[in-house]
Amino acid sequence: MDWVFDAGRPCLHLVNTLRSRHLPEGIELLTGPDALAEWLDLAGFGRLRVTAAQLAAAKGLREAVNRLLTDKPLAADVRLVNDALAAAPAPDRLLVKDGVLRREVPPPADPVATAFAVLAADAVDLATGVEDIRICSADDCGLRFVDTSPRRTRQWCSMSRCGNRAKARAHYERTKNR
Repeated sequence: MDWVFDAGRPCLHLVNTLRSRHLPEGIELLTGPDALAEWLDLAGFGRLRVTAAQLAAAKGLREAVNRLLTDKPLAADVRLVNDALAAAPAPDRLLVKDGVLRREVPPPADPVATAFAVLAADAVDLATGVEDIRICSADDCGLRFVDTSPRRTRQWCSMSRCGNRAKARAHYERTKNR
């Protein structure tokens, strides 16, 4: 699969699993539970077993986060993100074992839901922060990214992909009738 992890934030990496949003259906990369499991692994959440219901939940979270960050979110989007946050991992606990202080990291009850909670928390942080979220200006792309350029004028998701193609097209248009 052609996974892209250069959007600048984990929640945008999830949003970008639906490509070509300019097309009526887009291009879905989360085609099944195995695809989501692969994405979660590559995104740093480890090898997890994913069900069809969790795949549907991931797609729902993805679209809620997309609207939250690029459109006017619906009340249902806010509820969905808050519900995902509710599965946040339990905090570490301090124990005294044999007279020595120890940290206990409880295992998550549902590792996939925990991954979704991390992604939802990242979306909340991004939505309430000061970072600029952009949509690639290439007509055939639409990937989302955080603009960290010095002047906040970045136009493309990647200079090596969309930026290069746009500059090549512009050059061709300027020189084709010479």
